[in-house]
Amino acid sequence: MSFQKPKGTQDFLPGAVERWQFVEGKAREVCRRFAYREIRTPIFESTELFQRGVGETTDVVEKEMYTFMDKGDRSMTLRPEGTAGVVRAYVENKLYGDPDITKLYYIGPMFRYEQPQAGRYRQFHQFGIEAFGSSDPSLDAEVIALGSQFYTEIGLTGFTLEINSVGTPATRAAFREKLLAFLAPLRDVLCKDCRSRMDRNPLRVLDCKVDQARFEGAPSLLDNLDDDSAAHFEKVKAHLDAMGIAYSINPRLVRGLDYYTHTAFEFKAAGIGSIDTIGGGGRYNGLVSDIGGPEQTGVGFGLGLERVLLVLEKQGVELPATVAPDVYFVALGEAAEARIVPLLNEARARGIVAEKDYGGRKMKAQLKSADRLAAKYAAILGDDELERGEIVLKSLATGEQRTVALASLFDSLK
Repeated sequence: MSFQKPKGTQDFLPGAVERWQFVEGKAREVCRRFAYREIRTPIFESTELFQRGVGETTDVVEKEMYTFMDKGDRSMTLRPEGTAGVVRAYVENKLYGDPDITKLYYIGPMFRYEQPQAGRYRQFHQFGIEAFGSSDPSLDAEVIALGSQFYTEIGLTGFTLEINSVGTPATRAAFREKLLAFLAPLRDVLCKDCRSRMDRNPLRVLDCKVDQARFEGAPSLLDNLDDDSAAHFEKVKAHLDAMGIAYSINPRLVRGLDYYTHTAFEFKAAGIGSIDTIGGGGRYNGLVSDIGGPEQTGVGFGLGLERVLLVLEKQGVELPATVAPDVYFVALGEAAEARIVPLLNEARARGIVAEKDYGGRKMKAQLKSADRLAAKYAAILGDDELERGEIVLKSLATGEQRTVALASLFDSLK
């Protein structure tokens, strides 16, 4: 019997994994400069956490969660997004006791049961950040700036930023009545999902990709903000302008999760079919208290790494695919083989990328292997060289070779 990976998942093989490592390394490096620290939370959590944190009327909770009963008859769910788990950890570990703001980042797999397509998988990976403890609009702008810096440093071009304000729960409650009055005459021609959302979460109707053409002339939440929300949004825009970060305002941008307040934003890039969103986030000032913590503010984002890598591939951006050996040791004879084993180990201990033949092949075959691995040098050791305490270093790029003392091999490799 043969086995295959589950639908909507991927195997990341050598040659591809190095690209992932590069992108993840850039994420960690950018976060270090912005003073964000890494957090790692469980891959599965209580189902209620996501119902309360993400929102029971969202597509994620209604349709896409991988939920199961454990042996203690508890409902558990593989995490569909990162924020709820990070907020739970923030509350449970009382990180809110720190007088300074708490800035965290995560990188890891998420799980949603949806139809796989380009850039969308049932197991996918996100890089995300969360910042707690300040309502300062400059923190919203900082979060956006970090995402923009990450995309720039990995070589992504042509990405765009859309921003909006979704106000406060009170603002949205008042706006809800205006929106329902606009949508009521359209109910019979809207898609099934839109009709369902009209009854439970009408703001999310505007997020529908099927019926967008029908919403021409719909009231705008942006035109119905209270004074504080409007002032907050103006300051966010001013900070982005001051940093030279280009954006466009999308009044229909509400994001797919219920916890957002004030700022909402999305990064977009062409190249992955009908899906163009490669990441997004916003402010969520009520989420910490909803999950059992104190009244504490938060802002963050989640960026899809599969989508980022797919766009980079479409743009022809070359990322590191393999780590070529600095030196490939070629042994000719048993005595030479015995001497090369500790030399290989010492090379690696000194930080040199080193490899050898493990099949007892002839010199020609070993040198071909060194070429295939794109090694910089071959270090050739035979019985004669061993007896003289020497080794031959051959440049595989030029074919030039020279004999050096075994004792000074590593100085020569430098």
